[in-house]
Amino acid sequence: MTTPSSPATALRGGTRPLLLVVLAGQFMAILDATIVTVAAPSVRADLGASGAALQFVVAGYTVVYAVLLVTGARLGRMFGHRRLFLIGLALFTVASLACGLAGTTERLVAFRLFQGAGAALMVPQVLSLIQLAFAGAARARAVSAYTTVLAGGAVTGQVLGGVLTGADIAGSGWRPVFLVNVPIGLVLLVAAARLLPVDRLPADRARGARGLDLPGLLTLSSAVLLLVVPLTVGHEWGWPVECLLMLAGSAVFFGVFAVTQRTAAVPLLPRAVLRAPGAVPATMAVFLMMAGYAGFLFAMTLYFQGGLGLSPLAAGLAFVLPALGFGLVGLNWRRVPARYHHGLVPAALAVSAAGYAGVALVASGLGPAGPLYQLSATLAGAGMGAAYGPALHAALSRVAPRDAADASGLTATATQLGQAVGVAVLGGVYLAMAPSATSSGTAGAGAAVNLVAACLMLLAGLCAAFIPRR
Repeated sequence: MTTPSSPATALRGGTRPLLLVVLAGQFMAILDATIVTVAAPSVRADLGASGAALQFVVAGYTVVYAVLLVTGARLGRMFGHRRLFLIGLALFTVASLACGLAGTTERLVAFRLFQGAGAALMVPQVLSLIQLAFAGAARARAVSAYTTVLAGGAVTGQVLGGVLTGADIAGSGWRPVFLVNVPIGLVLLVAAARLLPVDRLPADRARGARGLDLPGLLTLSSAVLLLVVPLTVGHEWGWPVECLLMLAGSAVFFGVFAVTQRTAAVPLLPRAVLRAPGAVPATMAVFLMMAGYAGFLFAMTLYFQGGLGLSPLAAGLAFVLPALGFGLVGLNWRRVPARYHHGLVPAALAVSAAGYAGVALVASGLGPAGPLYQLSATLAGAGMGAAYGPALHAALSRVAPRDAADASGLTATATQLGQAVGVAVLGGVYLAMAPSATSSGTAGAGAAVNLVAACLMLLAGLCAAFIPRR
């Protein structure tokens, strides 16, 4: 039975239209996190972007996306999930148009930040609406579909980015990877306005409006920026003392953030969510998984196109196997008997680590390029697919319904922040070892980033081992 403020009561045609619309929005946001990755070398050639600037084009989106996600979730509770979804989608669509028309690297980076802000307003509403509209087995199936959309958006972004960049439509090069979002966004705006449930603001506010933690938002944003910026530019600047001071400042701000969250009347990360059994280790596992995956995509794009001389389309197709493994296994992890769920995440991440290690062998030239890459990349993606859904479910399933928005904001923040840090770290490793597209260090750099990704999977599995049994 639904409450008067439940989204399900206001749906036109049941819960399926809601799921389709919100997952389409999620798909669009994930698409844009990856579609630019394959286009990065084309951006570099057209705008004269440095390696660090390329990392900002990719990671700038996810940094803003990450630091504003929890605030986006809170705003959804205060002003309505439908309203925030539509506002975020509109901002995302306009920013996509601006990115496609950008004439300089600086403008492209700036407009990517606005894209990230739009995604941060839109995406938290997705899991919030799923949490509120579904329960029990139906919720688990909806979360599995959400996991599949993550992988589907990733693989579509890689392939579509390669197709659009390689086609060079009317000499436009990389620009269609952003402009393609405009018609999709307009269609989705019309569909969402018609199909999403009407917000019940008085009930929502009485149940969940608790204000915004501006000090928490500022300290978290400062901590993240002071972490990502030096990791991105350090290799290019030669790691001057300024970069080391920024890293130290990041640690200080993270410490201040932790202290203020304990004492704030309205914490950015509600204590009820953090105290839920398994929430913290599951969230840490999600963060580490996505860091490895996103860093792998960015660094290996540079390797495939710069080191191996593949076309943008061929480079995009090289990521199909890991993404399909992620999506197909992620959709079916619930088929594993419940008695094995507790050990599923660590075991799956060990498989993923082995897959990345196999890709490292291929990149270094020590293994057969074709069969070993295909097998290893598939294992890397499938292992993540078997781990991500259960970890996400562990973080979300033990919180009270009234905290669903904050819990979804926390896990989405971990996902996006992991991607930003992964691009900065693994991208930094690659560019430090192979600073130019044609440098001789590409083989060693490709092997190194995969070994780092493997280590991140093992660390994620260690975190997941601390998730308590149900």
